[in-house]
Amino acid sequence: MPRFLIASMGPLPGEVVRSFFLPFLPEGVEVEVVSLHGRPRDEVVEVLRRADVVIGDHTFQMKIDRELCNAMERVRLIQQPSTGFDHIDVDACRERGIPIANAGGANSASVAEYTIMAALTILKRIPYAHERTRAGEWPQWELMDMGTYDLQGKTWGILGLGRIGREVAKRLQGWDVEVLYHDKVRNREYEERYGLKYRSLPRLLRDSDVVSLHLPLTSETRGIIGEAELRMMKPTAVLVNPSRGELVDEEALARALREGWIAGAAIDVYSREPPGPDHPLVRLAREEPTVNLLLTPHIAGANTDARQRIIRFSIENIIRVLTGGKPLAVVNM
Repeated sequence: MPRFLIASMGPLPGEVVRSFFLPFLPEGVEVEVVSLHGRPRDEVVEVLRRADVVIGDHTFQMKIDRELCNAMERVRLIQQPSTGFDHIDVDACRERGIPIANAGGANSASVAEYTIMAALTILKRIPYAHERTRAGEWPQWELMDMGTYDLQGKTWGILGLGRIGREVAKRLQGWDVEVLYHDKVRNREYEERYGLKYRSLPRLLRDSDVVSLHLPLTSETRGIIGEAELRMMKPTAVLVNPSRGELVDEEALARALREGWIAGAAIDVYSREPPGPDHPLVRLAREEPTVNLLLTPHIAGANTDARQRIIRFSIENIIRVLTGGKPLAVVNM
């Protein structure tokens, strides 16, 4: 009977992870799952030397660096159960011929729904309205004076037209909005399909009422939204970031919100997670309750439906490789 060793870098116990596999395992195939989360480095290295497959850490705390990659003498696949994989040394894995697969867009629809919901929440000033009403107040006229807005008739700028960016564009059909996008490669197919208009980054920022970020974290995208870019945006504009915290200069964004360079922001990701009370955006939300800011704990792509799709895809991809097939959603080959 074939028996394979799977090394899990995430925080779930090995037996819990193994239980996910049971409904999908072909007859005659057995797996052992060893959880490495939080274990001493030498133990991690030893298990990785014997592992057939590695499941990456969805919390990004257990990094896979060059040393760990070099220890993977038998590994056929690193399956990351999320969209992001910037905690894995992609170059080292490529050099050793180890494919890395991510979740293959299993949570793209979830993030797209969150993005549109978050933008509407800020346009309507829902967080402030909720807090004041919950406190027994009636801020109707105050909110009207502050300004609350429709999405209809606005211009939405999508920064990054990958899987999630395309899902946002798809879901904006019928909202009576003009949709702009910027990506390093023009996509004329989706321009035609969804009526998108390509713009340079500066022009997209200047023309958009809502800007949403859907980029991977790379050396090119790190800090792509800084003070200069925030000052390009309209004072009535909204920024939504469900992608990577490091895409945005968080100190500059806090200043932009405090000083009114832009009208609001919805943030689901942070340069360090959890962000802590001293994080500039958390501190701003506590000190300036009228600031139009929505903060959520990295949940855009982590709802129940998305998690089930991610687990199923990841397990099926692993079994595909263990039974001689080629992995799907490979990001480094």
